[in-house]
Amino acid sequence: MTRKVTLSIPDFLYEELKKWRPTLNLSGMFQETVAEAIQKKEEFQKRFQQDFDMPEIIKRLQQEKMESEKNYFDTGKAEGLKWAKTAHYEDLIKAVQHTNPKDLFHTPEMNEYFNKIFKSDKLMKFSYNQDRLGPYAKLFLEGWSKGILDFYNEIKEKL
Repeated sequence: MTRKVTLSIPDFLYEELKKWRPTLNLSGMFQETVAEAIQKKEEFQKRFQQDFDMPEIIKRLQQEKMESEKNYFDTGKAEGLKWAKTAHYEDLIKAVQHTNPKDLFHTPEMNEYFNKIFKSDKLMKFSYNQDRLGPYAKLFLEGWSKGILDFYNEIKEKL
């Protein structure tokens, strides 16, 4: 069984088609072209399904996300330790007393320090419009606080 299909073509193509119509099998050309296009799409879909195991991809991306988050925490911890080793005593005590690391960011003496760090990393950029930190900046700050607390806990009995 065959079915009729109506096509629309631009005027310039229609004028050219009128010249060559007697020598062209339009129905055959259309059938071949459509069959080839459908075959390509089906092959792509089949290849996509075979080549990509979505649960495996999601598992890999979840693992990469966890590693990335750990890296931000660890980087913050190392930076906090570095800062604590050079901080003045009063600044160290202030930093240790802040129970919420996000509060440290908003202190005038620390704002410039953290802004410089956050602006150097696209994932940590501070969102001024919403006055909140993104998740990677929060992880960095949590690590930073952990670094200074670990340092302080190590030395506090010696002070």
